Amino acid sequence: MIRLGVCGWPVGHSRSPAMHNAALAAAGLRGWHYQHLPLPPALFAETVRALPAAGFRGANVTVPHKEAALALADATSDSARAIGAANTLTFAEGRIHADNTDAPGLLDALPRPPAGATALVLGAGGAARAAVWALRQAGAAEVRLFNRTPERAAALAAELGAVAVSAPGPADILVNCTTVGMREDAHPPDDPFKTLCLRADDWGAGSLVVDMVYRRGGTLLVRTAQANGAEVVDGLEVLVAQGAASFERWTGRTAPRQAMREAVADIAQ
Repeated sequence: MIRLGVCGWPVGHSRSPAMHNAALAAAGLRGWHYQHLPLPPALFAETVRALPAAGFRGANVTVPHKEAALALADATSDSARAIGAANTLTFAEGRIHADNTDAPGLLDALPRPPAGATALVLGAGGAARAAVWALRQAGAAEVRLFNRTPERAAALAAELGAVAVSAPGPADILVNCTTVGMREDAHPPDDPFKTLCLRADDWGAGSLVVDMVYRRGGTLLVRTAQANGAEVVDGLEVLVAQGAASFERWTGRTAPRQAMREAVADIAQ
């Protein structure tokens, strides 16, 4: 059996296994299987290096391992190296190759090009790195970065050519790359506007709101922005776009995106 998986901590919420197994079936790749790989940070590097011997062809990487994934790779794509994080590992000929499909996945999911637009990215982890780099590469007029730890925002902004801001304000595009919104079922609910110091009124008609978090019915951020008249991109669409790029790297086949989209949509119902 040829194996694939998604590494994270936690990772049980990930819909990648359902999405990729549907894609493998649609592509006729029998004998391939994609699974959850829950890895605490202390075991990440050691376990990933052992995956090829266990029959793994590749793995996706999610929170909190994206920067560690880049560090352990034997070879990296230009984009992953520039971003400073990897979300896709490919194992071949005894080597680990690191790539980043978060960046092209984000741009692919946008309903319009970001060229000339102002953008605000929330967060300072691997997904935020990919978002900042992608938006700048696509010609955004200015990319602002906000994080609750100002020092992290300042360091990342300086590294990737963004502008660190002390408080989030209006922009043409908002991209949430934090995990806020993942725990809305908690008590009390995880309110992105309160936690991230956002004003709901700033995200209405004319703005585009992208949430990298995905959950049943959309996050509170997505639902509120849409109710205010903003155009929104749900995290599920970004997941499909980046997943398709990973699938094609591992299999050499064109990704069956509709099958992938239907698989994640079924779970979201």
